[in-house]
Amino acid sequence: MSYGTSVTLDIPFPEAVDRVRTALAGQGFGVLTEIDVTATLRARLGEQMEDYIILGACNPPAAHQALGIDRSIGLLLPCNVVVRSTGGGTLVEALDPQVMVTLTGRPELKPVADEVGRRLAGALAALAS
Repeated sequence: MSYGTSVTLDIPFPEAVDRVRTALAGQGFGVLTEIDVTATLRARLGEQMEDYIILGACNPPAAHQALGIDRSIGLLLPCNVVVRSTGGGTLVEALDPQVMVTLTGRPELKPVADEVGRRLAGALAALAS
């Protein structure tokens, strides 16, 4: 089962993070959370890994609509977008919002997931161009 989409950018990690934030904003998302996985693992476990950050993106109208359908959907919000360094550049991955529909078994969430998916795809497309 595929649960996300991705694009690889040929730019340095810090620039990619900035561009991802801009692309998300262009599609109506705000970043509510930011988890620096690299720094957390280094500080807590003394482990080293590539640059890896998780951005919690939220489109308020879509979140409001989804919460109106199922209050427990907050367990699956916000939409996670991962930015991480790879040997071939910087990889940007976005969770497929259809996972919400599959996991909950609530088909009435499909139109919300469709819209959020369209917007996330638009953000990734903007990054790739």
